[in-house]
Amino acid sequence: MTIGVFDGVHRGHQSLIRHNLDLAARLDLESVVVTFDPNPLEVLRPQAAPARLCDLARRVELIAGLGVELVEVLEFDADLAAMTAEDFVASVLIKRLDARHVVIGHGFRFGNGAAGTAQTLRAAGLTVDEFGLVGDEQPISSTRVRAAIAAGDVVGASEMLGRPHEVVGTVVQGEKRGRALGFPTANLDHHRLAAIPADGVYAGSAVLDGQRYVAAISIGTNPTFDGARRTVEAHLLDVDLDLYGHRVRVEFVERLRDTLAFDGVEALVAQMHEDVAATRRVMG
Repeated sequence: MTIGVFDGVHRGHQSLIRHNLDLAARLDLESVVVTFDPNPLEVLRPQAAPARLCDLARRVELIAGLGVELVEVLEFDADLAAMTAEDFVASVLIKRLDARHVVIGHGFRFGNGAAGTAQTLRAAGLTVDEFGLVGDEQPISSTRVRAAIAAGDVVGASEMLGRPHEVVGTVVQGEKRGRALGFPTANLDHHRLAAIPADGVYAGSAVLDGQRYVAAISIGTNPTFDGARRTVEAHLLDVDLDLYGHRVRVEFVERLRDTLAFDGVEALVAQMHEDVAATRRVMG
């Protein structure tokens, strides 16, 4: 069993979970990943809640895709937050989930006041592996991934995640300016804490019902039209689909440029043609 939030299921998380799988096979035990939803910080310090790298359904899908036999999601609420580390081990890990061997990242803490350590687990009779953090000069962490995304460095974020960063949302009606200009866009209504890259235009993909479409993605407030609301809009190349009400996953591959205010519609349209051409080059 391994325990953590695993937001983003980045390469560090993947290494930890694969170590879990290797041990489970060697010890002839079931491989289990325990995760929390929402992120404990959203309950303990909501004003400091971090951006979400992926929603719960996607997180479970990514973890299960590594070959884990059971993903156990614990609702992190006031009762769980108040539980002592010892009670958490006894009532949740041992009694409820029948834990035998626990794999944790180096320095992992848990329980009320973050008082639980590897020693707490051992004192309860569990064997424990402390797994070293993965990374280059610095360990890969969800915090580092979020910082790269906030800076618009989607290439760096992808290297740490092991896949492109993505934002999921339901397509809703926007201003319909893109369609009037010949570039219809899917306007995403995403979670308020979704990790949105810095304003700009990106080359990437839009995934709908398992089908992937090349997309030019714009993030910003549409300064040419004095917009005030920040939006995530994806123009799917070479198709014109009715996407309203559909859940779409947008993947960011490369940042093309900053968001710019243009002198008029003609200059904006010319730049949009360039953005589409650049997206084709990036996406092959």
